[in-house]
Amino acid sequence: MVRMRQHYADVVKPALMEQFGYKNPFEVPRLEKIVVNIGVGEAVQDSKKVTSAAADLARITGQHPVVTRAKKSIAGFKLREGMPIGCKVTLRRDRMYEFLDRLVTIALPRVRDFRGLPGKSFDGRGNYALGLKEQLVFPEIEYDQVDQVRGMDIVICTTAKTDAEAKALLAGLNLPFNS
Repeated sequence: MVRMRQHYADVVKPALMEQFGYKNPFEVPRLEKIVVNIGVGEAVQDSKKVTSAAADLARITGQHPVVTRAKKSIAGFKLREGMPIGCKVTLRRDRMYEFLDRLVTIALPRVRDFRGLPGKSFDGRGNYALGLKEQLVFPEIEYDQVDQVRGMDIVICTTAKTDAEAKALLAGLNLPFNS
């Protein structure tokens, strides 16, 4: 079993049951999925940039990404409907827990001037979103082979009903909140 999933079952779940007074263990919030997204705005000029971003994302997550395409044409950005403009991966089950473990223990401590994650990035329904400015914080990415530094959005979806429950869940999973 993945280390983070074991930690959730042994430590976090009983603590949340006690903290929020759940009677049934199925009421306890849990992680549902993690979506990792890279937007590639430069793909309008050069479509090979999306391929490079997708390769980086596949190396980081261990799963083949889906190329996202433009839904509308925007003349100001020289963007046509159907052009590739990014890539995303949806992680579930063991890959999700393994990615979260690597994010917390390896990647976030390598972020320059890191002072913790903001505690206000919840959406009101128990989901948390964070952004990274560069993909180089992951050890799978080799600095010499990177053609361009790209940021990524990471959305952690939980089954929590409120932001307080979600924050308690993620804090129990060792996400370093600053507030």
